Amino acid sequence: MSTVAVIDYGMGNLHSISKALQHVSSDTNVVVTSDAETILNADRVVFPGVGAMRDCMKALQDLNLVDVIKQAAETKPFLGICLGMQALLNDSQENGHTDCLGILDGHVLKFAEPLHDENGEILKVPHMGWNQVKQNYHPLWQNIPDESRFYFVHSYYAAPQNSEIVAGTSDYPNAFACALMKNNVFAVQFHPEKSQTVGLQLLTNFLNWDGQV
Repeated sequence: MSTVAVIDYGMGNLHSISKALQHVSSDTNVVVTSDAETILNADRVVFPGVGAMRDCMKALQDLNLVDVIKQAAETKPFLGICLGMQALLNDSQENGHTDCLGILDGHVLKFAEPLHDENGEILKVPHMGWNQVKQNYHPLWQNIPDESRFYFVHSYYAAPQNSEIVAGTSDYPNAFACALMKNNVFAVQFHPEKSQTVGLQLLTNFLNWDGQV
């Protein structure tokens, strides 16, 4: 039986994501854990998160998970979600400045305010609700129509240094990277576990993915 480790560092919708993973594959053993050995021995790893980056990085350091996550991201199919995606970058503007994991080259920036749509209407920050995602090729988009709508909740966004790692973009109002890819790592700003059919399809694709692009 395949095992998926959902990293528990005290910040994330752990019940929602673990339940969604179990829903799409009853043959998968989903383990919510902060244990280094369990994470490194799992077939796949999910790194979720909500909240503030400074608190995230402190929790990872306190639990001695920084090197564990870096090692897992080098060796097996790895999915980052929301704050778990942002933490993979070099640093974040949140809390003034917060150093992150540096697994993906780039920065996490705050949406500039005020934002206006094409009709001059104010766009609220955080960006919250459903938004279309424009895809760049990746196996995790299989059976998901381009420009499908996923569910977002965030005030900061990824600004990768190299466009080659951008797997998907969304507009608010300008295009921003909402999915990143590098080797066996795939990371999304939106919440697949809250994105109904297309989100469940993405999780299905992840559980079937061998880490190759």
